[in-house]
Amino acid sequence: MPKVIISCAVTGSIHTPTMSPYLPLTPDEIAVSAIGAADAGAAILHLHARNPDDGSPTPDPDVFRQFLPQIRDASDAVINITTGGAATMSIEERIAGPLTLQPEMCSLNMGSMNFGLYPALDKFSDWKHDWEVGYLAGSRDRIFRNTFTDIETILERLGKGCGTRFEFECYDVGHLYTLAHFVERGLAEPPFFVQTIFGILGGIGPDPENLLHMRRIAEKLFGDDYQWSILAAGRHQTKFVTTGAMLGGHVRIGLEDNLFLSKGVLAESNAAQVSKIRHVLDELSLEVATPAEARAMLALKGADNVAF
Repeated sequence: MPKVIISCAVTGSIHTPTMSPYLPLTPDEIAVSAIGAADAGAAILHLHARNPDDGSPTPDPDVFRQFLPQIRDASDAVINITTGGAATMSIEERIAGPLTLQPEMCSLNMGSMNFGLYPALDKFSDWKHDWEVGYLAGSRDRIFRNTFTDIETILERLGKGCGTRFEFECYDVGHLYTLAHFVERGLAEPPFFVQTIFGILGGIGPDPENLLHMRRIAEKLFGDDYQWSILAAGRHQTKFVTTGAMLGGHVRIGLEDNLFLSKGVLAESNAAQVSKIRHVLDELSLEVATPAEARAMLALKGADNVAF
Protein backbone atom coordinates (compact mmCIF):
# COMPACT_ATOMS: atom_id res chain seq x y z
CA MET A 1 0.00 0.00 0.00
CA PRO A 2 1.29 3.50 -0.77
CA LYS A 3 1.91 5.96 2.03
CA VAL A 4 -1.11 8.05 2.96
CA ILE A 5 -1.06 11.83 2.59
CA ILE A 6 -2.99 13.57 5.37
CA SER A 7 -4.40 16.94 4.30
CA CYS A 8 -5.82 19.26 6.95
CA ALA A 9 -8.37 21.94 5.99
CA VAL A 10 -7.80 24.39 8.80
CA THR A 11 -10.75 26.82 8.76
CA GLY A 12 -12.56 27.07 5.41
CA SER A 13 -15.57 29.28 4.67
CA ILE A 14 -18.42 26.92 5.56
CA HIS A 15 -18.57 27.12 9.33
CA THR A 16 -19.21 30.41 11.12
CA PRO A 17 -17.92 31.64 14.49
CA THR A 18 -21.11 30.77 16.37
CA MET A 19 -20.76 27.08 15.50
CA SER A 20 -17.60 26.40 17.49
CA PRO A 21 -15.36 28.41 19.83
CA TYR A 22 -12.42 26.40 18.48
CA LEU A 23 -12.70 27.50 14.84
CA PRO A 24 -9.52 29.50 14.07
CA LEU A 25 -10.40 32.97 12.79
CA THR A 26 -7.57 35.46 13.33
CA PRO A 27 -4.25 35.16 11.46
CA ASP A 28 -2.47 34.08 14.65
CA GLU A 29 -5.13 31.48 15.43
CA ILE A 30 -4.93 30.09 11.89
CA ALA A 31 -1.14 29.93 12.07
CA VAL A 32 -1.10 28.18 15.45
CA SER A 33 -3.79 25.71 14.40
CA ALA A 34 -2.09 24.93 11.09
CA ILE A 35 1.32 24.41 12.71
CA GLY A 36 -0.24 22.12 15.30
CA ALA A 37 -1.86 20.06 12.53
CA ALA A 38 1.47 19.77 10.73
CA ASP A 39 3.22 18.70 13.92
CA ALA A 40 0.55 16.03 14.37
CA GLY A 41 1.22 14.59 10.92
CA ALA A 42 -0.55 16.61 8.23
CA ALA A 43 1.62 16.83 5.11
CA ILE A 44 -0.67 19.36 3.37
CA LEU A 45 -2.37 22.38 4.94
CA HIS A 46 -5.42 23.64 3.03
CA LEU A 47 -5.92 27.30 3.97
CA HIS A 48 -8.57 30.01 3.76
CA ALA A 49 -8.36 33.50 5.25
CA ARG A 50 -10.83 35.09 7.66
CA ASN A 51 -11.57 38.68 8.48
CA PRO A 52 -9.94 39.05 11.92
CA ASP A 53 -12.67 41.44 13.10
CA ASP A 54 -15.70 39.18 12.65
CA GLY A 55 -14.49 35.83 11.27
CA SER A 56 -16.11 36.26 7.86
CA PRO A 57 -14.33 34.78 4.82
CA THR A 58 -11.95 37.17 3.05
CA PRO A 59 -9.89 36.86 -0.15
CA ASP A 60 -7.49 39.65 0.90
CA PRO A 61 -3.86 38.68 0.08
CA ASP A 62 -2.67 40.89 2.94
CA VAL A 63 -4.56 38.74 5.43
CA PHE A 64 -2.97 35.60 3.98
CA ARG A 65 0.42 37.26 4.38
CA GLN A 66 -0.24 37.64 8.11
CA PHE A 67 -0.15 33.88 8.69
CA LEU A 68 1.52 32.10 5.74
CA PRO A 69 5.11 33.11 6.65
CA GLN A 70 4.54 31.93 10.24
CA ILE A 71 3.45 28.52 8.99
CA ARG A 72 6.27 28.28 6.44
CA ASP A 73 8.89 29.15 9.05
CA ALA A 74 7.60 26.65 11.62
CA SER A 75 6.72 23.71 9.38
CA ASP A 76 7.75 21.87 6.22
CA ALA A 77 4.12 21.10 5.34
CA VAL A 78 2.84 21.89 1.85
CA ILE A 79 0.79 25.10 1.90
CA ASN A 80 -2.34 24.79 -0.22
CA ILE A 81 -4.33 28.01 -0.69
CA THR A 82 -7.98 27.94 -1.70
CA THR A 83 -9.19 29.29 -5.03
CA GLY A 84 -12.73 28.47 -3.90
CA GLY A 85 -12.70 31.19 -1.25
CA ALA A 86 -16.43 31.50 -0.65
CA ALA A 87 -19.42 31.30 -2.96
CA THR A 88 -20.09 35.00 -2.31
CA MET A 89 -16.78 36.03 -3.95
CA SER A 90 -16.06 36.74 -7.61
CA ILE A 91 -13.50 34.62 -9.41
CA GLU A 92 -11.05 37.56 -9.47
CA GLU A 93 -11.38 37.93 -5.70
CA ARG A 94 -10.90 34.21 -5.20
CA ILE A 95 -7.63 34.06 -7.13
CA ALA A 96 -6.16 37.35 -5.86
CA GLY A 97 -4.31 35.67 -3.00
CA PRO A 98 -3.00 32.69 -4.97
CA LEU A 99 -1.76 34.85 -7.85
CA THR A 100 0.05 37.14 -5.43
CA LEU A 101 1.50 34.39 -3.23
CA GLN A 102 2.12 31.66 -5.87
CA PRO A 103 1.92 28.64 -3.53
CA GLU A 104 2.98 25.11 -4.33
CA MET A 105 -0.64 23.98 -4.41
CA CYS A 106 -4.16 25.40 -4.64
CA SER A 107 -7.60 23.85 -4.51
CA LEU A 108 -9.64 24.02 -7.72
CA ASN A 109 -13.37 23.28 -7.76
CA MET A 110 -14.36 21.36 -10.86
CA GLY A 111 -17.89 22.61 -11.45
CA SER A 112 -20.65 25.06 -10.61
CA MET A 113 -23.11 23.74 -8.05
CA ASN A 114 -25.69 24.40 -5.39
CA PHE A 115 -23.87 24.53 -2.03
CA GLY A 116 -26.44 24.46 0.73
CA LEU A 117 -25.34 25.81 4.10
CA TYR A 118 -28.76 27.01 5.25
CA PRO A 119 -29.76 23.89 7.27
CA ALA A 120 -27.34 25.12 9.96
CA LEU A 121 -29.79 27.95 10.68
CA ASP A 122 -32.01 25.47 12.53
CA LYS A 123 -29.22 24.48 14.93
CA PHE A 124 -28.40 27.87 16.45
CA SER A 125 -30.34 30.88 17.70
CA ASP A 126 -27.85 33.19 19.41
CA TRP A 127 -25.48 34.39 16.69
CA LYS A 128 -22.16 36.11 17.45
CA HIS A 129 -22.14 38.26 14.29
CA ASP A 130 -24.85 39.71 12.08
CA TRP A 131 -23.27 38.47 8.84
CA GLU A 132 -23.64 34.79 9.75
CA VAL A 133 -27.41 34.49 9.29
CA GLY A 134 -27.48 36.25 5.92
CA TYR A 135 -24.48 34.27 4.70
CA LEU A 136 -26.04 30.92 5.54
CA ALA A 137 -29.56 31.85 4.40
CA GLY A 138 -28.22 33.15 1.10
CA SER A 139 -27.03 29.68 0.14
CA ARG A 140 -30.66 28.75 -0.64
CA ASP A 141 -30.50 30.87 -3.79
CA ARG A 142 -26.75 31.06 -4.47
CA ILE A 143 -24.79 29.18 -7.11
CA PHE A 144 -21.20 28.36 -6.30
CA ARG A 145 -19.81 29.41 -9.66
CA ASN A 146 -17.02 27.42 -11.31
CA THR A 147 -17.60 27.70 -15.05
CA PHE A 148 -15.39 26.26 -17.79
CA THR A 149 -13.98 29.76 -18.29
CA ASP A 150 -13.27 30.09 -14.56
CA ILE A 151 -11.44 26.77 -14.49
CA GLU A 152 -9.49 27.64 -17.65
CA THR A 153 -8.48 30.96 -16.09
CA ILE A 154 -7.12 29.30 -12.97
CA LEU A 155 -5.30 26.56 -14.87
CA GLU A 156 -3.71 29.06 -17.24
CA ARG A 157 -2.88 31.95 -14.91
CA LEU A 158 -2.03 30.04 -11.76
CA GLY A 159 -1.01 26.63 -13.07
CA LYS A 160 0.88 27.50 -16.24
CA GLY A 161 1.78 31.00 -15.06
CA CYS A 162 2.97 30.29 -11.51
CA GLY A 163 3.87 26.61 -11.48
CA THR A 164 1.17 25.89 -8.90
CA ARG A 165 -0.41 22.44 -8.91
CA PHE A 166 -3.93 21.61 -7.80
CA GLU A 167 -6.13 19.73 -5.42
CA PHE A 168 -8.93 19.04 -7.90
CA GLU A 169 -12.09 19.17 -5.79
CA CYS A 170 -14.77 16.88 -7.24
CA TYR A 171 -18.16 17.08 -5.56
CA ASP A 172 -19.90 14.81 -8.05
CA VAL A 173 -19.21 12.33 -10.82
CA GLY A 174 -19.55 14.98 -13.53
CA HIS A 175 -16.66 16.89 -11.98
CA LEU A 176 -14.36 13.95 -12.71
CA TYR A 177 -15.38 14.13 -16.37
CA THR A 178 -14.79 17.88 -16.37
CA LEU A 179 -11.25 17.28 -15.14
CA ALA A 180 -10.79 14.68 -17.88
CA HIS A 181 -11.91 17.31 -20.41
CA PHE A 182 -9.16 19.68 -19.31
CA VAL A 183 -6.65 16.83 -19.32
CA GLU A 184 -7.56 16.08 -22.95
CA ARG A 185 -7.00 19.75 -23.78
CA GLY A 186 -3.57 19.71 -22.18
CA LEU A 187 -4.43 22.27 -19.51
CA ALA A 188 -3.98 19.81 -16.65
CA GLU A 189 -1.02 17.47 -16.47
CA PRO A 190 -0.38 14.39 -14.30
CA PRO A 191 -0.03 13.48 -11.57
CA PHE A 192 -3.50 14.70 -10.62
CA PHE A 193 -4.45 15.09 -6.96
CA VAL A 194 -8.16 14.23 -7.09
CA GLN A 195 -10.13 15.13 -3.96
CA THR A 196 -13.49 13.36 -3.99
CA ILE A 197 -15.97 15.08 -1.68
CA PHE A 198 -19.07 13.56 -0.10
CA GLY A 199 -21.94 14.92 1.97
CA ILE A 200 -22.21 18.56 0.85
CA LEU A 201 -25.84 19.52 0.20
CA GLY A 202 -25.83 19.94 -3.58
CA GLY A 203 -23.06 17.43 -4.24
CA ILE A 204 -22.86 13.64 -4.25
CA GLY A 205 -24.30 12.03 -1.13
CA PRO A 206 -22.40 10.26 1.65
CA ASP A 207 -23.24 6.71 0.61
CA PRO A 208 -20.53 4.03 0.51
CA GLU A 209 -21.70 3.06 -2.98
CA ASN A 210 -20.82 6.58 -4.14
CA LEU A 211 -17.32 6.31 -2.70
CA LEU A 212 -16.72 3.15 -4.71
CA HIS A 213 -18.34 4.62 -7.82
CA MET A 214 -16.21 7.77 -7.73
CA ARG A 215 -13.13 5.58 -7.35
CA ARG A 216 -14.12 3.41 -10.33
CA ILE A 217 -14.75 6.40 -12.58
CA ALA A 218 -11.49 8.08 -11.56
CA GLU A 219 -9.62 4.86 -12.34
CA LYS A 220 -11.33 4.67 -15.72
CA LEU A 221 -10.51 8.28 -16.61
CA PHE A 222 -7.02 8.73 -15.14
CA GLY A 223 -5.53 5.25 -14.73
CA ASP A 224 -2.20 5.44 -12.91
CA ASP A 225 -1.85 9.20 -13.43
CA TYR A 226 -3.63 10.34 -10.29
CA GLN A 227 -3.49 10.34 -6.50
CA TRP A 228 -6.89 9.80 -4.91
CA SER A 229 -7.98 11.59 -1.74
CA ILE A 230 -11.23 11.53 0.19
CA LEU A 231 -13.11 13.97 2.40
CA ALA A 232 -16.59 13.77 3.82
CA ALA A 233 -18.58 16.45 5.59
CA GLY A 234 -19.49 16.37 9.26
CA ARG A 235 -20.31 13.07 10.93
CA HIS A 236 -19.37 11.11 7.81
CA GLN A 237 -15.74 12.21 7.97
CA THR A 238 -14.05 9.40 9.90
CA LYS A 239 -15.79 6.43 8.31
CA PHE A 240 -15.33 7.74 4.77
CA VAL A 241 -11.68 8.67 5.05
CA THR A 242 -10.96 5.38 6.83
CA THR A 243 -12.67 3.37 4.09
CA GLY A 244 -10.89 5.41 1.43
CA ALA A 245 -7.51 4.85 3.05
CA MET A 246 -8.15 1.09 3.16
CA LEU A 247 -8.81 1.26 -0.59
CA GLY A 248 -5.49 3.02 -1.24
CA GLY A 249 -6.57 6.65 -0.97
CA HIS A 250 -5.26 9.68 0.86
CA VAL A 251 -7.32 11.51 3.49
CA ARG A 252 -8.45 15.04 4.27
CA ILE A 253 -9.74 16.13 7.64
CA GLY A 254 -9.97 19.45 9.48
CA LEU A 255 -12.33 22.00 10.96
CA GLU A 256 -13.35 23.24 7.52
CA ASP A 257 -15.02 19.89 6.88
CA ASN A 258 -16.11 18.78 10.36
CA LEU A 259 -16.27 20.57 13.71
CA PHE A 260 -16.44 17.42 15.83
CA LEU A 261 -13.92 14.90 17.12
CA SER A 262 -16.57 12.31 17.97
CA LYS A 263 -20.34 12.27 18.38
CA GLY A 264 -21.34 15.35 20.38
CA VAL A 265 -17.73 16.33 21.15
CA LEU A 266 -16.33 19.41 19.46
CA ALA A 267 -12.76 19.13 18.22
CA GLU A 268 -10.68 21.62 20.17
CA SER A 269 -8.06 21.85 17.44
CA ASN A 270 -7.16 20.67 13.97
CA ALA A 271 -4.28 18.76 15.56
CA ALA A 272 -6.80 16.67 17.49
CA GLN A 273 -8.45 15.55 14.27
CA VAL A 274 -5.10 14.83 12.62
CA SER A 275 -3.98 12.80 15.64
CA LYS A 276 -7.21 10.80 15.56
CA ILE A 277 -6.93 9.82 11.90
CA ARG A 278 -3.23 9.15 12.26
CA HIS A 279 -4.04 6.71 15.06
CA VAL A 280 -6.59 5.00 12.80
CA LEU A 281 -4.02 4.73 9.99
CA ASP A 282 -1.46 3.31 12.40
CA GLU A 283 -3.96 0.69 13.54
CA LEU A 284 -4.51 -0.26 9.89
CA SER A 285 -0.73 -0.59 9.38
CA LEU A 286 -0.78 2.25 6.87
CA GLU A 287 2.22 4.57 6.77
CA VAL A 288 1.74 8.34 6.79
CA ALA A 289 3.55 10.38 4.13
CA THR A 290 5.93 13.16 5.12
CA PRO A 291 5.71 16.56 3.41
CA ALA A 292 8.75 15.64 1.29
CA GLU A 293 7.08 12.40 0.20
CA ALA A 294 3.85 14.24 -0.60
CA ARG A 295 5.80 16.72 -2.73
CA ALA A 296 7.38 13.87 -4.66
CA MET A 297 4.06 12.08 -5.22
CA LEU A 298 2.37 15.25 -6.45
CA ALA A 299 5.35 16.70 -8.39
CA LEU A 300 5.22 20.02 -6.54
CA LYS A 301 7.64 22.86 -7.22
CA GLY A 302 8.95 23.09 -3.66
CA ALA A 303 8.61 25.50 -0.77
CA ASP A 304 11.51 27.64 -2.00
CA ASN A 305 9.56 28.64 -5.11
CA VAL A 306 6.64 30.48 -3.53
CA ALA A 307 6.12 34.23 -3.13
CA PHE A 308 5.69 34.53 0.63
